Amino acid sequence: MEIEDLEQLVQRYRMRVLRFVFASVRDWDLAETLTQDCFWKAYRNRKAFRGDCSVSTWLIRIAVNLVRDHTRSRRFQFWRRAVRVDCTEIRDWPDRNISPEERAAVREQVQAVWEATKILSERQRTIFLLRYVEDLDISEIAESTGLTEGTVNVHLFRAVRGIRKRLGKSK
Repeated sequence: MEIEDLEQLVQRYRMRVLRFVFASVRDWDLAETLTQDCFWKAYRNRKAFRGDCSVSTWLIRIAVNLVRDHTRSRRFQFWRRAVRVDCTEIRDWPDRNISPEERAAVREQVQAVWEATKILSERQRTIFLLRYVEDLDISEIAESTGLTEGTVNVHLFRAVRGIRKRLGKSK
């Protein structure tokens, strides 16, 4: 894929980047803004893309850095305390044709996991989301975050352990 064609780049990777950003910041408008920033930054820096990784991995790395930068800002800390977002209302996720009762049970389980991710460090949460929301493998997460695969594995293990503990499940 040519990075020169911004429209095609956005069309192909927008939902993946948006899902990750939304899962990270839990604010739909902010996620839209950061996703747009991600593609704008990628387009502006397209000449710096060396092809060492896939375009998707490169975009996720840009998104990880944008989310990290944003979470460090004081303004975000204020809004994080002031605004509560129901993370189960992610748009454009496929309906799996399940009964209303099953849907309610799944929604409750998803909400419990979202709540449990609040105990994680920023790095653990990022790695957890990249693995289980974006379904990236360990090597892709390592490339996206700039960490070694061993470090990714350690943070993922700790994240899963912390969530299981919070949900009251052993091992």
